Amino acid sequence: MRLGCARVLRLAAMVAAGLSVSGWLSSQTPALPNGATAAFAQALEPWPFVFPRDHGPHREFRQEWWYVTGNLDATSGERFGFELTFFRFALQPSAALSPAASGTAATPGTGRSAWRTREIFVAHFAVTDSARQRFSSAQKLSREALDLAGAQSSPLHVWVDDWSLTTATADPATGEQRWMLHAAQPGYQLDVTLTPQGAPVLNGDAGLSRKSDSPADASYYYSIPRVAVHGRLLRNAEMLDVHGLAWLDREWGSGALGANEAGWDWYGLQLDDGSALMFYALRDRDGGRDLHSAGTWVAAGGGTHALSSADVDIAVTGEWRNASGERYPAGWRIRAPSLALDVSVHPVLADQELQTTPRYWEGAVDVSGERGGQRIRGRGYVELVGYASATQSPDGTGAPGSGVR
Repeated sequence: MRLGCARVLRLAAMVAAGLSVSGWLSSQTPALPNGATAAFAQALEPWPFVFPRDHGPHREFRQEWWYVTGNLDATSGERFGFELTFFRFALQPSAALSPAASGTAATPGTGRSAWRTREIFVAHFAVTDSARQRFSSAQKLSREALDLAGAQSSPLHVWVDDWSLTTATADPATGEQRWMLHAAQPGYQLDVTLTPQGAPVLNGDAGLSRKSDSPADASYYYSIPRVAVHGRLLRNAEMLDVHGLAWLDREWGSGALGANEAGWDWYGLQLDDGSALMFYALRDRDGGRDLHSAGTWVAAGGGTHALSSADVDIAVTGEWRNASGERYPAGWRIRAPSLALDVSVHPVLADQELQTTPRYWEGAVDVSGERGGQRIRGRGYVELVGYASATQSPDGTGAPGSGVR
């Protein structure tokens, strides 16, 4: 489950209309042109997943995202966390526009602008510099027209400006794929190669992830919980060789959260025995947990086990407040009795709030505890959405819109 909210959709609509971000923030005009999502494909039945095809875009759906988060160690001994995510948002169903209006160049004599598009892309890039106790984030957004941004398959290539996620066949004999990631912001540039350590894991019901009692509130969702990372991080003028482990999340659909859901807490934990835990806790407006909260346990050997809300107990053990006084959880105890798992999760830095649109907290964490009576440690990432006022809907209810990572 990843960030994909109504306010980002509003931002996409304003960019398509040629308005500035500041203009959007002040205007709060309605979301998508021709509003209704019914004309988009819906995530209602299990999807026939085929890889690597499904690493690519699914343009018949309203939104989707590619999410990579990871923890890195430099040969110097320093530790870093990173996040690079790409969001694709359709402004109109594909059938509503001609090819010239879908981001391709205008045909001479048609009168259509080459700038016209039906899709907007947004990207977020963040770095946690543990040694220097610094967190830095940046955002890019653009229309698909004129190759300013886009997504394509065979091979996968997703980009916004010069930030990109691409794949190439590393071994023609086996078909093994590697992913290349590039992003830069003031002070940090990341260029790494990602090598999946296992097959994609389908979350929910064979990849169909339901968010509420409404069938339309659903998405298709898979993860690759362990991805080896090797490459370089340029910090100012200092080039650092880095290696580590990342988590890849993919999700697409056309729906939203339930009407009574206000946000979510997402946990992606990689444990040192080779196992992994993903769980998202959907928060209702009254502060309770929605029963559609769910997750996936991935055993060291690759076997998976779906987790319901009742399978996982989460207690908040600390908090952090940003400069505006808004509170975020900052420490958790996670227990899953059926897995004999009892771990504590702590942020590497308290302040890992992205100053993007919308604002949310997503950061590197450490894990320690027990499983089956044996000590266990690990690393991971946590995402917290719906706590900052910037994620509120225009009616002030604080409800994010579409998407669970």
